[in-house]
Amino acid sequence: MAKRVYELWKGSNKFLFGGRLIFGPDAKSLLITISLIVAPAAIFCVFVAQHLRHKFSPYDAGYAILGVAIAFTIYVLVLLMLTSARDPGIVPPASHPPEEEFSYDTSLPHEPGGRQTPSLQFPRTKEVIVNGMPVRIKYCETCMLYRPPRCSHCSICNNCVERFDHHCPWVGQCIGQRNYRYFFMFVSSSTLLCIYVFAMCALYIKFLMDEDYPTVWKALKHSPASVFLMIYCFISLWFVGGLTGFHLYLISTNQTTYENFRYRADNRPNVYDRGCVNNFLEVFCTKTKPSRNKFRAYVQEEPPRPPPISRYRESEDESASNPRSKVEDDLEIGGDLLKISQRRNFEEVEEEIGGRDSNGMHSVISESELVSGSDPQLPVSRSEVRNSSWGRRSSSWEISAEVLAANAVATESRIQARNEAR
Repeated sequence: MAKRVYELWKGSNKFLFGGRLIFGPDAKSLLITISLIVAPAAIFCVFVAQHLRHKFSPYDAGYAILGVAIAFTIYVLVLLMLTSARDPGIVPPASHPPEEEFSYDTSLPHEPGGRQTPSLQFPRTKEVIVNGMPVRIKYCETCMLYRPPRCSHCSICNNCVERFDHHCPWVGQCIGQRNYRYFFMFVSSSTLLCIYVFAMCALYIKFLMDEDYPTVWKALKHSPASVFLMIYCFISLWFVGGLTGFHLYLISTNQTTYENFRYRADNRPNVYDRGCVNNFLEVFCTKTKPSRNKFRAYVQEEPPRPPPISRYRESEDESASNPRSKVEDDLEIGGDLLKISQRRNFEEVEEEIGGRDSNGMHSVISESELVSGSDPQLPVSRSEVRNSSWGRRSSSWEISAEVLAANAVATESRIQARNEAR
C-alpha cells in the first residue's frame, strides 16, 4: 500500500489528523501554554467579570466586559494554533546531493598500486545576489541542498526553514516565513489580554472600595482572585510585553531573531531593510506563500540511484569496455620501450658478441642493424611484452631476461652466418 509523505517524513515533526496538522517534536509544551491562558481567563470570568455585570446598569453594558474577555481568549488561542499547527516554511529535503556541484578531492593518499580514490566534495558556501548585494548561502549536509537566503536548519525539528526566526518552545514549533505573522499577533494579543485583565481587576477593587470596603487592604482581602490575577498579569507583561517590543524593533528593521543574535557584532549592512513602513507592509500585508510540502500526497517510489563514480573509474571502465584498444596501446608502448632498451644495452651485447668471435675479428654492427637485427622468425609475443618489466607506472627502463636472451641469440646467429659467407 502506498504511503503518504508525512508517514515517511525524515524530520522530527509530529502530525495529526492524517497530516493536516504539523507540530514540532516538543508539542506537549503547547498544553502548558494553553493552560497558562485558559486558567487565568476562567478565573477572571467567574470571580471578577461576573460581579462587574451589574456595575454598568444602562443597557447592561457590564455584560460586554465578560464577552470581551471570552472573545479575546478565544482569539489568542486561535492565533496560537495557527502558529503551532502549520508548516512554518519548511524547505523540502533533497533525495540526493546536487549533481551539478560534484567535485573530487584529489589530495587524498594513493592506494597500493598507484590508484587514487577521490572523495565526493561540495563547496561549503555559495554567493547569490540579493537586492544588488552578495549574500553567502550554506550547504546543508542533512537536507542535501543549498539553503535559500535567510534560511537556517533547526536542530530541534531537523528541518531547513525559510526566513528562520527561532524555535519557540512555548508554541512547540519553529517560527519562520509562513507563521511569523501569526506568532507576532499571538504575542501582542496576549499582551493586550494581560493589560485588559489587569485593568478590569483594578476597576473591581475600586468599586469595592467605593461601597462596603473603604480601604485597599479590605478590598483586596475581599477579592483574593483579583489580587492573584493582577500579580499574574504583571509578571506576564514582562515576558510577552517585552517580547512584543523586541519583535516590533525586528520588524521595523526587517531582521529575524536569528540574524540579530548571530550577526549583531559583525556590523554588516542589512540587505533586506527596505524602510520602516515597507518592512511592516511586508510582514502584515503580503500574501502568505503556499507550503512547499504536500504532506498528504502519496510517495512515488524512485528507482535506486547508483553511487557517483569518479573520473578515474570512468576512464578505467572505458578501457575495460574496449580491450582491443588497450592491448594495442600496451603493445605499441612495449615496442617503443624495446627499442630504447636495446639502444641502451648495445654496448653490452657488442662486447658479448666480440668475445665469442672465433676469428678474433672485432665485429662492428651499426646501431640500426642491432635494433632491426632480431630474427623475423622469432617474433616477440604479446605475452612477452606484457610480462616484461616496463610499463606506464615503471620508473626504470628494464628488459626481461627472456627478451634479452632471444635478441642475443638472434644477433649471434646473424654474425656467424656473415662470417661463414666471407
